[in-house]
Amino acid sequence: MEFQSEEAAKNFYEEYARREGLVVRLDRCHRSEVDKQIISRRFSCNKQGFHVRVRNKTKPVHKPRASIREGCEAMMYVKVNTCGKWVVTKFVKEHSHLLNASALPYNSLIESKDRIIQQLAKELEHQDRLCQHYRRQLFSLLETVDEQTKCLSTKVELVVNTVKKLENEVQKPLI
Repeated sequence: MEFQSEEAAKNFYEEYARREGLVVRLDRCHRSEVDKQIISRRFSCNKQGFHVRVRNKTKPVHKPRASIREGCEAMMYVKVNTCGKWVVTKFVKEHSHLLNASALPYNSLIESKDRIIQQLAKELEHQDRLCQHYRRQLFSLLETVDEQTKCLSTKVELVVNTVKKLENEVQKPLI
């Protein structure tokens, strides 16, 4: 997609965010070394990354607030091309958390049952993705266990054969 300005790209992503039930965070930007104008911008989900607490020893300690960041990677990255238009160069749609469907402004028009169904459908989709991820991890673990079992069986068989051989040698009468 192309936009006439950074502001147009921001407006588009914010409208998309409203429909999906997330909040936009203005993330990184890169500036031109020549004229210091912004030449690229990343718009992220507000749950992007993890909060790193840095303690300043000169300031008094305040009650720490809970972080809302969950490591979400959803984002849209735009850059200025040679024609001066802002072009989407990367878009990550998947979120690592549930989206807040009830926060949508147009949801106030939807009946409460429809809103609940929409929220449950999104939660089910999220749980389905988690289930698929866990299934892949479980199959990988089972393959590893199977390989280790075969290796261990081979070693046990070798030990048993060696013990039988030694027993046979001990039981042979000395001539």
